[in-house]
Amino acid sequence: MIRSGTAQTRFRPCIDLHDGRVKQIVGGTLDSKTESLKTNFVSEQPPAWYAELFSRDEVRGGHVIKLGPGNDEAAREALEAYPDGLQIGGGITDENAADWLDAGATHVIATSFLFDGDGRFQEKRLERLLRATGWMQLVIDLSCRRQPEGTWVVAMNRWQTLTDLPLNHATLDALSASCAEFLIHAADVEGKCGGIDEELVSMLGAWGKKPVTYAGGARSLEDLSLVETLSGGMVDLTIGSALDIFGGSLVKYADCIKFNRRPPADAEA
Repeated sequence: MIRSGTAQTRFRPCIDLHDGRVKQIVGGTLDSKTESLKTNFVSEQPPAWYAELFSRDEVRGGHVIKLGPGNDEAAREALEAYPDGLQIGGGITDENAADWLDAGATHVIATSFLFDGDGRFQEKRLERLLRATGWMQLVIDLSCRRQPEGTWVVAMNRWQTLTDLPLNHATLDALSASCAEFLIHAADVEGKCGGIDEELVSMLGAWGKKPVTYAGGARSLEDLSLVETLSGGMVDLTIGSALDIFGGSLVKYADCIKFNRRPPADAEA
């Protein structure tokens, strides 16, 4: 579905789970070594608290991401608290995708499953996943890392392994018939509250053929307006570590809800 000329960027929420708890983590440090992990925030609230908040405010299209093992119970808790309101990602395969949809997820998010251990894209795995979910309930995660020459490459395995898939318009075109949406974390700026990757957002907005959610580096409410300007309203924004409900001091969740509730641009004209 292509958005209209009056498309508007929306704030999309997230619930990132690590070791069964809601956390905000600097994306580039997320490997298997605990001592290298940099955590911005560990919540005292359970996942259901956040899901109930998003349900109350009717914020749809958010994602629950399981960062490693030990998060299934916490993820199910969130989905039960906001059925048909959240997407689920992390360890999704053709064998468990239907179970997560049955558990209340609107979509499953596919990441590392689409590649082999060396980062080579596996089209047959995508076909198997589509047989399990159908394209309307599949989100393809093309989270990426910037290369020295200014391009982007899709990263898997908690954003530690570069794949053979460049992130560009050709890749988006090739995969667009196989999914309802794309989710793209800019792993190099994720969790740092240092600003979004403006060039990446502009590139995604210029494509504009299906819904895209960008995450990484957001540090102010103005970033929602900036993403809207750069993408022509074609890209939504997830705000994590900067948000007050995740221990941040730069962005108020209540202001993000107000942003989402603006009248349509054509109604303001």
